[in-house]
Amino acid sequence: MKLILNDNDPIFIQISKAIEDEILSGGVEEEMQIPSTTELSKIYKINPATVLKGINILVDKDVLYKKRGIGMFVCKGAKSVIKKSRKDAFEKVYIKDLIQEASKLDIEKEELLEMIKNYKG
Repeated sequence: MKLILNDNDPIFIQISKAIEDEILSGGVEEEMQIPSTTELSKIYKINPATVLKGINILVDKDVLYKKRGIGMFVCKGAKSVIKKSRKDAFEKVYIKDLIQEASKLDIEKEELLEMIKNYKG
């Protein structure tokens, strides 16, 4: 799991997003075990309670589940759950802002779509 901490988001949110990213990229498959809270806290030098808070977000979303005495595992269908959640967030944040800014600049829908098609970034 790759985690580069930033100052913008709370660490527990960054932990949950990093785990989600690993699931989306196929680094961790459904029904696979993720590293333990202790392992993650040692690797990234983070308080175990902070790691647990990030993991619990994913438990609440039905992305992870606990096998008592063994550890945390990725739920079946987790990838779909993450994609749906992120698509909804994408629409609410990025698309809304994009359309509002385009409206301020008098950019018509067709022109905006053409800009997106031609974007090479």
